Amino acid sequence: MSVTVRVPAKVNVQLGVGAARPDGFHPLATVFLAVSLFDEVTATPAGEPTVTCEGPDADQVPLDRTNLAARAAEALAARAGIEPAVHLHIAKNIPVAGGMAGGSADGAAALLACDTLWGLDTPRTELLAMCAELGSDVPFSLLGGAALGTGRGELLTPVDAGSFHWVFAVADGGLSTPAVFREFDRLTAGTTVPEPEPSPELLAALASGDPDRLAPALSNGLQAASLSLRPALADTFEAGIGAGALAALVSGSGPTTAFLVRDAEGAAKVAAALEASGTCRTTRTASGPVPGATVLPA
Repeated sequence: MSVTVRVPAKVNVQLGVGAARPDGFHPLATVFLAVSLFDEVTATPAGEPTVTCEGPDADQVPLDRTNLAARAAEALAARAGIEPAVHLHIAKNIPVAGGMAGGSADGAAALLACDTLWGLDTPRTELLAMCAELGSDVPFSLLGGAALGTGRGELLTPVDAGSFHWVFAVADGGLSTPAVFREFDRLTAGTTVPEPEPSPELLAALASGDPDRLAPALSNGLQAASLSLRPALADTFEAGIGAGALAALVSGSGPTTAFLVRDAEGAAKVAAALEASGTCRTTRTASGPVPGATVLPA
């Protein structure tokens, strides 16, 4: 017997960032949108915990106990008082280290897959709490849809959202999220960083389903830091906007860039122009919101 869970990537349509707290984390007011780029994690009984991975950038995915999927399985097994005797296979389609929560998605998927495989029936609230212990983005990967994240992003409130079309430009190499936050701290040193607040304009635009209304409301407080570390992203922005995208922003901590478009036809046009521009490694088109981690039929 095995259990397969499909889990989506995310884009932050708002990412408000405050000054670092004493624990080193930054307070956030972020609005997540789950989009139709998916990883699949399959849990199968095994003699000992192992991880394998296939797909684009699979060679960049750690296969030891540092993998978030492996950590999720071990945490769930410890809670249940059983051995983490499971093989986890990750079919990877979400860009690695791209600001789209691919690792977090795999952690959430592994948690749900193992819970189902082992017949634990862990309450949803407890699974979400375990997700928060694994990482700030992991709870949203389990929840999906659209949600406001506060605290360090792990405290979630679902929000209304219409459907939107996106193009994602995948850069060469990744960006370390801690490095981007350190650059944010450097760039804002000596200034007063306001407490982040959710944008009423953005939430209203998201609920409206109108991409022309959403475009001017998009924001990312980490964008300046990501561009400082990867200046070439500005060329990617220019290519996508020049091809007709309504708006562009760095996805999370980057370096994947997200382009909002009106429809699937516009997405195809912008993706083709970005590929031809030579300013990114590849592109992906997607729409959202979509459901979070979901057990697939056997």
